[in-house]
Amino acid sequence: MTDSVDCPLTLGFSPCPNDTFIFHALVHGLANEMGLTLAPPILADVETLNEWAMERRFDVTKLSFHALGHVIDDYVLLNSGSALGRGCGPLLIAKKPLDRSNRLADLRIAIPGRFTTAAMLLKMYEPACRNLVGMRFDEIMPALARGDVDAGVIIHESRFTYRKEGFVRLVDLGSWWEERSGCPIPLGGIAARRSLSNELIARIDRGIKESVRRAFADPQDPREYIRCHAQEIDEQVICNHIELYVNDFSVDLAGEGRTAIEAFLSRGREAGILPDSSLSVFFEKR
Repeated sequence: MTDSVDCPLTLGFSPCPNDTFIFHALVHGLANEMGLTLAPPILADVETLNEWAMERRFDVTKLSFHALGHVIDDYVLLNSGSALGRGCGPLLIAKKPLDRSNRLADLRIAIPGRFTTAAMLLKMYEPACRNLVGMRFDEIMPALARGDVDAGVIIHESRFTYRKEGFVRLVDLGSWWEERSGCPIPLGGIAARRSLSNELIARIDRGIKESVRRAFADPQDPREYIRCHAQEIDEQVICNHIELYVNDFSVDLAGEGRTAIEAFLSRGREAGILPDSSLSVFFEKR
């Protein structure tokens, strides 16, 4: 159990602007009133983090809600740090609109990893899609441009640049989810090992909440850290990314956020995508 100052907490999150915005103050010792001892964080793309979560690599990790559905026995979701919202879901794009001779199920579709929320949404939207090609999120549009795939599910900064690159939207998977469920789309969250003490998990949760609040209070403070790791360096794209994915749910899930996550996991189980579990997904301070 990593509760000792001699055993720093291991932490993983993505280099995307929303995560570096959220974690900047915490990892730079600016929001550590909780007295947490952290190892240097490991930054990796979301699907790599998902795969590492399957290996139980980190004490605290960012992961997709799809991946969380597979590791609930070992990880509990924190109340702070999540990415949920409306109008921010994955998009299915292509070089041109589908005509009547093409069926979505027949297309070779790139996905940003098999355990991403994007992949799960596509499976729920069109269960007949079987020809899926996993690749890193920033490789999808180049693969589509080369003709290696017929369509691709894009996330992160690609949402803001796909039109400029000459692609068209086939389906807004986030809007489809919102219309179908009435809930915001849960994309990813921060989870901690269940083996950590309740008191330590509570301190981690409070530390992340304070880090988000500090970033909101002074958005310029984390800018250099964000630019250092961003895949897209255009300042407006970075700002749009943060505005889209960091919001009140990132500070605290509250009732609406929890309802959305429960609905997403429940429908994933009903679709046979996620395993059943009797454990609560949410951290509750005892």
